Amino acid sequence: MLLYGLEQVNGSNLPLLAPLRFFRILPLLGVSALCCNFLVGQDVVTGVLSPKAIASDQPLKGWAPYTTTGKIYQPYSMVFFYASWKELEPVEGQFEFEKWEKEAWAHPRAEGKHVIFRIYMDYPNKESGIPTWLLEKGVETQKYSQHGGGITPNYNHPEMRRSLAKFIAALGDRYNQNPRVAFIQLGLLGHWGEWHTYPQTERFADRTTTKIVVEAYRKAFPDKMLMARYPRGYAAIPEWLGFHDDMFPADTQNGEDWSFLNRLKASGQDENWKVAPIGGEMETFQAQKWMLSQYENTLKALLDGHFTWVGPYCPAIVETPGKRYLDHCKALVQRMGYDFHIRTYQHKKIIKQGEPLQLILTGSNEGVAPFYYDWPVRLALIDAHGEVVTTDTDLDIRRWGPGEFKTLLTAPSHNLSPGLYRLGIGVIDPWTNKPRLQFSSKMELHEAGWQIFSNLEIIK
Repeated sequence: MLLYGLEQVNGSNLPLLAPLRFFRILPLLGVSALCCNFLVGQDVVTGVLSPKAIASDQPLKGWAPYTTTGKIYQPYSMVFFYASWKELEPVEGQFEFEKWEKEAWAHPRAEGKHVIFRIYMDYPNKESGIPTWLLEKGVETQKYSQHGGGITPNYNHPEMRRSLAKFIAALGDRYNQNPRVAFIQLGLLGHWGEWHTYPQTERFADRTTTKIVVEAYRKAFPDKMLMARYPRGYAAIPEWLGFHDDMFPADTQNGEDWSFLNRLKASGQDENWKVAPIGGEMETFQAQKWMLSQYENTLKALLDGHFTWVGPYCPAIVETPGKRYLDHCKALVQRMGYDFHIRTYQHKKIIKQGEPLQLILTGSNEGVAPFYYDWPVRLALIDAHGEVVTTDTDLDIRRWGPGEFKTLLTAPSHNLSPGLYRLGIGVIDPWTNKPRLQFSSKMELHEAGWQIFSNLEIIK
């Protein structure tokens, strides 16, 4: 069993979920001792919960499709947006973020969905995304014909470097505190913002420029999970950085040194998934191959790479009546990211008002990755009239890495009036301030999204 501990990175609020090898026995002994003391002389409620397959639109995992390619045929919780720097900053210092949100974020297929986005300058076969005002400052460009053709700027020009840092800072001012934003790809550099200029490799940004971009993003987005396409340049350094494989699963582990997972291993970042998400796009127009005849290879790539999401091209945008295809899709999404199954729970039947409300949970994360944000976990007490009172707990679900967990969570009860209640739990999405993440356990589901354990009484 592997437990995960929470530390701070460089004084920031970024979680570092590192394996607790030397100290891992101590938390278990502490919880076990508390459990034993907790049970002595007390009337307790103990329950065992069976596993249950839950919906495929769990938050911050699964499919993250385009909104502009037509109907989406499977459940999803996130959407993916591209935008060019030119459209977001058409005039230096004047930003069109609100326009972008009104046009793209408000799309009907994006309603109620979290957002992943990437900003680009060079998108082959599309209009250049390099701001005109930046070209007027003397930034040189070179045309290329590969991939449908496009324009590569001089990423190492002093004005380019300065302007990149300022633009990223503006992005952070707008979106770091936006609870709808799930993950952010670094983008900006290379074809499609994918951090390469193949086959003209000499045209890519040098280490100084990549360091400016990585550090500017980290400074601008201390509260968001960031992802790079490759561990290239300075992106091969941070232990906190996530990555996206945009040829999943074809190049995820294809036996070549340049495969996605081999590159992460070579840079020493093959365990970054413990602190930041791994995701990316499926090989375009090949969903049926990878979800049917090559499904076992797809599943292996997902498990080995600890993928949390797949998009914007993904199986959800492909219409197919085949049951086998859909079954494989559902099974793959279930394994992506986290999948929390609460196996047992235990709490006192009667709590004196003002005393801590304690709940012991055991179970497992059956997924391949942690949940990456510190979303609040609250207990709900529902009275006979259906009125709900909530109380915050000290549970940090980022600690639940893949494998078994055992948790003693504590919540205050001073705001709870005496009476009989049903006890529920919910993981709160800060965007909606409502329970959103569901545990894959057979539990009664309250209409407001709370999952119910059992009954509890509060006395004076």
